[in-house]
Amino acid sequence: MATKVYIVYHTTYGHVEKLAEEIKKGADSVEGVEAKLWQVPETLSEEVLVKLGAAAKSDVPIISPHELPEADGFLFGFPTRFGMMSAQFKAFLDATGGLWRTQALAGKPAGLFYSTGSQGGGQETTPLTSITQLVHHGLIFVPIGYTFGAGMFEMEKVKGGSPYGAGTYAGDGSRQPSELELAQAFHQGKYFAAIAKKLKGSH
Repeated sequence: MATKVYIVYHTTYGHVEKLAEEIKKGADSVEGVEAKLWQVPETLSEEVLVKLGAAAKSDVPIISPHELPEADGFLFGFPTRFGMMSAQFKAFLDATGGLWRTQALAGKPAGLFYSTGSQGGGQETTPLTSITQLVHHGLIFVPIGYTFGAGMFEMEKVKGGSPYGAGTYAGDGSRQPSELELAQAFHQGKYFAAIAKKLKGSH
């Protein structure tokens, strides 16, 4: 039976979605793994989103908490808000209390990816502060560490991401994920999927 990896994300300007799409390609490259993209519900009104200049929402389905237990592993993605996950993603996790009570997600692997507006804007604090959410559910945090190799040590070009997971810099919103950032996202999907598959096989 296939290992199901759910890539669940929130995006405002599309940067996190681009990472998610690349992560899915990486996960799908592992034999026996089925990756699926999901968006969390938007909490802002259409009026506010228009004022923010937000990108139009794609047709990726909206997930509800009760669908999470169907997956064997999760990759959660979000933009940063003051060095932490966006309120939209936090609101989604806040709605998983029923799953927490039964520990329905315990023992499943989970990884993180993210987008920030600046170089000091939370490429490490955002995933670090998000680990508390995984811990209370008993999820197993799977960082990428330095498995991306030389790409982790790039100093000449601006590159998001960290040992915690893939990342990108949005700047004022006009900057799009670079080839190197997308390659790291693909790597994360592939690396994570192999671990999720191994964990499922050992049960």
